[in-house]
Parts: sequence; C-alpha cells; structure tokens
Amino acid sequence: MSYQLSAGDWVAAGLKALASRGFTALKAEPLAKALRVSRGSFYWHFADIAAFHAAILARWREVAAEQIIANVEAASRDQDPLALLLRRVFGERLTLERAVRTWASVDPAARAAVQAIDRRRLSYVEGLLAQSGLSAEQARARAQILYWAFLGFALSDQPLPKAGQQAVLNELLRIAAS
Repeated sequence: MSYQLSAGDWVAAGLKALASRGFTALKAEPLAKALRVSRGSFYWHFADIAAFHAAILARWREVAAEQIIANVEAASRDQDPLALLLRRVFGERLTLERAVRTWASVDPAARAAVQAIDRRRLSYVEGLLAQSGLSAEQARARAQILYWAFLGFALSDQPLPKAGQQAVLNELLRIAAS
C-alpha cells in the first residue's frame, strides 16, 4: 500500500520551503518534485495556489500564535505568563516569522494575515499586562513596546546569545512591570 499525501503534508512542506527558500518557493511544481509526487496530488487538495497560500497562512497563525498562547496558558498556573511568553519567543530562531513578513511585503493576502496575527498577539500581551494590574492605557502602550522589541529581534536574523538572553528578558519584564 502506498502512502498518499494529505493537505497537511503539503502545508508542512510549504512551511518548510517558505522558511528555507522564501515565498517564491510556494509553487506546486517545485514542491511536488521535492515531495516526489505529481502536481496532480497538489491539485487534489487545493483548488489553486491561492487556496494553498491561504492554508499556509492559516497554519502559520496556528503555530506562531495560537499554539504558543495555549502553551503559555497551560504552563502559567505556577509561573508568570508574560515571563514564559517572552522566554519562549526570544529563545527561538524566527526564520519562518521573517519569511512570512517578507512575503507580506509583496502579497496582500499575506499582509492581511500578518496584520491579523499582530492584532492577536498584541491583544494577548495587552491582556496579560492588564491582568497584572496596569491600566488599559498602560497595558496597551507597554504591549506595543514589547511587540516592537519582538519584531526587531525577529527581523534582525541575530539569535540572542544565551549569556545575554536572561539580562534582556529581565529588562523587558522590568519595563513591562514598572
């Protein structure tokens, strides 16, 4: 019995290609070659390349926001959720984040997805800050500052050295709480 690719397999391959080669790699033919299947398999799961792109962006939102938030919520019963979130996002290589944001600079659908995820993330951080006792105005401003710091880090292509990571995180938390 031979294995047949699912839409999820195509999306996973697309995310990998996006992270490693950029948005121009999100085409049926090169992905089919990489997966060693015909293009027909692609069109079995997706009506067209736009539908595939929409699935890629939906999966990115899931892994880059919803799963992270769910993991923070599940783990934060005994720990500060903001500290957990910052440790998580500043401790990762954000290759896919950079790739999606580069794609968004030229594609309206990707831009809309990035704007939606930015709103979701900002809203979550703002909520965490409000729960810590900050006024709505303070929470909104500090969430924006933290998010800008994250975006600068994400787009810098520079990993945060372990030696300096804790100092940076402590300072971000101090700014958020002061």
